[in-house]
Amino acid sequence: MLIQHPGRCLWQMLAGSLVVASVGTIRTHAQANAVLYEGARVIVGDASPPLEKGAFLVQNGHIAAIGREGSVRVPLGAAHVDLAGKTVMPTMNNVHIHIGYEGYMSWSVANHTPENVLDHLEREAFFGVGTAMTMGDQPSSFAIRFQQDQLAGKFPPAARFFFSAGMAPPGGGPDVLLIQGTTPLHAVYEVSTADQAIAVVRKIAAGKIGEIKFWVDNRDNTRGSLRKMPPEVYIPLIQEAHKHGLIVHAHATNLQDQKGVVKAGVDVLVHTLTAEKVDDELLAILKQMRPYWVPVMGLGDRSELCDGDVSFIEQVLPDPVIADIRAGKTWLPSPPCSAPASPQFAQREENLKYNFPKYIAAGARIVLGTDAGVSAKYSYGFAEHHEIEMYVRLGLTTAEAIQVSTSRPIEVLRIHDTGTLAKGKRADFIVLSANPLEDIRNTRAIDRVYLYGVQVDRLALQAKFKRAVVDRDATQARFHKDYVPHPSLAPKPPD
Repeated sequence: MLIQHPGRCLWQMLAGSLVVASVGTIRTHAQANAVLYEGARVIVGDASPPLEKGAFLVQNGHIAAIGREGSVRVPLGAAHVDLAGKTVMPTMNNVHIHIGYEGYMSWSVANHTPENVLDHLEREAFFGVGTAMTMGDQPSSFAIRFQQDQLAGKFPPAARFFFSAGMAPPGGGPDVLLIQGTTPLHAVYEVSTADQAIAVVRKIAAGKIGEIKFWVDNRDNTRGSLRKMPPEVYIPLIQEAHKHGLIVHAHATNLQDQKGVVKAGVDVLVHTLTAEKVDDELLAILKQMRPYWVPVMGLGDRSELCDGDVSFIEQVLPDPVIADIRAGKTWLPSPPCSAPASPQFAQREENLKYNFPKYIAAGARIVLGTDAGVSAKYSYGFAEHHEIEMYVRLGLTTAEAIQVSTSRPIEVLRIHDTGTLAKGKRADFIVLSANPLEDIRNTRAIDRVYLYGVQVDRLALQAKFKRAVVDRDATQARFHKDYVPHPSLAPKPPD
């Protein structure tokens, strides 16, 4: 994707067209006048049953009252919005994405600008996502400033930006693609010893950053030069983080590593075992520790653009991007739509069907995350809908899938102003033309999205997304020209 304003930082454009208001608070986006929304089925977002023919009053960006139709006291002069036949649910909240580097079919550190981060957050909002946390891939100074400017109302309405700091052994952590962005930006803190890990945790805590992600993964490095973070480093890391009240996420993709990080007390376990089955020991540890669990399964799926009704995804992708995804021309290996499913895919599906319900039964508290941001075939906003559909296919009820995508993520994000439709909460909600409690795919039947009481202009966003200029050949050429493998990933020299 070509940035509309090359060479200009978004923070240098605050006097221009992207400025929403000059008074400097996010409240400038909020709708001050009272509006009563009535007649819809209202899904609260927690375990409570929906309100049939519900009504809720929105004022100053918040829900001032909610109840059954006719029970809500309405101030004089309030506007009325008839939502009869619709379903309303809270916006979704995503605790695990990778933001700022993907540019449709290009992927480069050169894409990492405030403009591109905003574009990704707008794509999230378009699909009904209210908050999104990027995991361990941002320079702290950049992320803090972007978050502050967004809260100050300097950007157009979009999903709220959250981030975690990242920690890994030297050369480790992000995959071969993401590391090409995080390394030159020094986004990941590299640690080799317990003392180094403790010192970095203290630095992160001093910077008022509330979340840490660490990687336990050697990315199947056959040279032996890329080492996993060992228990003697991550155990004191977790202990020190908890002393400072930080939430710790652990990327772990095999059985033994998942046992190790959960037993060590990690707050959020990231990934589902796909190459092996869970065993009784892991299930016993999960039952004892009850971590939050972010399955992030959908990135390994066949692209939805290959099968069925593809209009939901096509509405935001430029035509050349759609063609490239179908042809398998994505940054991460992806077979074309014409290719049959591999035996490895069938084994993965078998393991997911076995493992997923066992994680849940053992007490792992599932929470929505997608890992979006490393492949256009599974990108911002539509990935959430695919992911929660997988949850239902693998055993959750539709009501549970809605809860783990709306109210439970705010427990990990540690925010209390969104996630459910209740008095005092932000008016962050989706209006649907069909009932997702009957079919989880009905979360895709989006009629309108509201953030902080203001309707998102989805038509304008869609037009912008569809007309994005994509020069895949030029951006790939630039990527490969500038590509410098990390020493741990470079080809092994001949003997």
